[in-house]
Amino acid sequence: MQNQTGGCMCGAVRYELLRDDPWIVYCHCDACRKHTGAPVTVLVTVTPEDVRWTAGERARYESSPERFRGYCRDCGASLTWEASSNGSWMAIHISSFDHPELLPPTEHVFLKDALPWHNHEDGLTKYHGSKHILNS
Repeated sequence: MQNQTGGCMCGAVRYELLRDDPWIVYCHCDACRKHTGAPVTVLVTVTPEDVRWTAGERARYESSPERFRGYCRDCGASLTWEASSNGSWMAIHISSFDHPELLPPTEHVFLKDALPWHNHEDGLTKYHGSKHILNS
């Protein structure tokens, strides 16, 4: 796969994904819903070294200890979820990619927080929490 690019709504912040095999999931957690304003979000999860920021600088908000939410300070677009504990992780919101159709999710995480009216019967693997160390 060719490196994927993306950025915020106004174009002030841009990035390039340098990894071909990211972990792509639907996240149903309360924190992601509040950060995006959506009933569920899709995250492209990598390490910070897998992302090259090519324009601008994202602002970061510490939403809980050692957990950060990245966004554009100009247009307010949600860009990332980042963790500095248990190693470093970065999850980029699928909606910020230029071609999100090329990055389909393979799993659902944090179904314990899923809204009861959201249909997630799509045959993908499901986790009550997270299968990784990302416990946000």
